[in-house]
Amino acid sequence: MVAIKALACELPSRHGLPLARWSVAELRQEAVACGIVAKISGTTLWRWLGQDALRPWRHRSWIFPRDPHFARKAGRVIDLYRRRWKGAALGPRDYVLCIDEKTSIQARQRKHPSLPPAPGRPIYVEHEYVRAGALAYLAAWDVHRARLFGRCERKNSIAAFHRLVGQVMGREPHRSAHHVFLIADNGSCHRGRRAADRLRSRWSNIVLVHTPVHASWLNQIEVYFSVVQRKLLTPSDFREPGRSDPMWCSNIRPASRRLASMPTAADHSSDRFPHRGISVAIDYGRNQARPVPLPEQGLVNHGYPC
Repeated sequence: MVAIKALACELPSRHGLPLARWSVAELRQEAVACGIVAKISGTTLWRWLGQDALRPWRHRSWIFPRDPHFARKAGRVIDLYRRRWKGAALGPRDYVLCIDEKTSIQARQRKHPSLPPAPGRPIYVEHEYVRAGALAYLAAWDVHRARLFGRCERKNSIAAFHRLVGQVMGREPHRSAHHVFLIADNGSCHRGRRAADRLRSRWSNIVLVHTPVHASWLNQIEVYFSVVQRKLLTPSDFREPGRSDPMWCSNIRPASRRLASMPTAADHSSDRFPHRGISVAIDYGRNQARPVPLPEQGLVNHGYPC
């Protein structure tokens, strides 16, 4: 039993097999070929592996942390979630926002309408579609005030990123804030010192804080993007591409409500991370509940009322 479990913990390539991972049948064949056992059933092998929760037929992607300053950079982000910066508590006029972009959203128009689910049958989505271009969705999340800003753009760029920041900074309380901390990853539109200098040259109270390399999962806006992807963009079926804004842009309010299950920043200072409900306020203005024309820039934007 021990030898078979040890075999399951090795990559098949170490045994000269042209396999990426083991299956139960292949593991059983190799165990017999190596003389570990004379014979063994797949059921017995499954039971032995289950004793130690070994599942060599499964795999999971991961990225080895290569940022030499990972702990320091991650610590800064976590401290901001706890309303602390450089060892001191944030003041009442200091604000923390998570900001990022969701790029290359494919606008696909299915050649036949999707069919609703029925007993014993899921939703049917037509496989063939017509390509109608792609969009970028940029959003910012006010961590401690539970407020969301967003806009759609034809493509992601430094100018588009600045338009979103301008949308945030053009309203109170951010316009007259002492500090506005923007937590962002290392994307090309907001990477490095040059990006920080560009922002400070236009808004002197902004402090750009980068997550470590390959650690955008520390950015809370990614939770919201996950909701958008699961609830609005999967499966992709845009009814009027080209003439109007994709329906998910004009109907983004339902996705924002899903943020009510997201832990608040205060929850991150505890050990149990309780999921308390939080309110989300969004002002859709003239874009509320109707199709939005597709201009060259700024397809739709939302923010909370002044």
